[in-house]
Amino acid sequence: MKAETLNFFEKVYEVARQIPSGRVTSYGAIAKFLGAAKSARMVGYAMNGSSGKDVPAHRVVNRHGLLTGKHHFDGTNLMQQLLESEDVLVIDNQIQDFETLFWDPSKEI
Repeated sequence: MKAETLNFFEKVYEVARQIPSGRVTSYGAIAKFLGAAKSARMVGYAMNGSSGKDVPAHRVVNRHGLLTGKHHFDGTNLMQQLLESEDVLVIDNQIQDFETLFWDPSKEI
């Protein structure tokens, strides 16, 4: 992997580490905050590789509040279980009350 990609991933992890418990953000919101608005997919790749890096990847979902990254977690419903342990209600892989729980790094950091 190129050094630029690794640096971008580290920036993604730094933002993700700031997401408060019980809140969620989107791949696109992180990309936009980092000045790479069209790089939501790269943020997703970073989340996929975040295991063991102390990154709350379960708090990063798609722009509609869907748990699109759940297949990258060990266990069938680990992403949902982690969110529910933070009092985030998930029904059919969809975060309920998404707009209220949404954490926008551009406004919060």
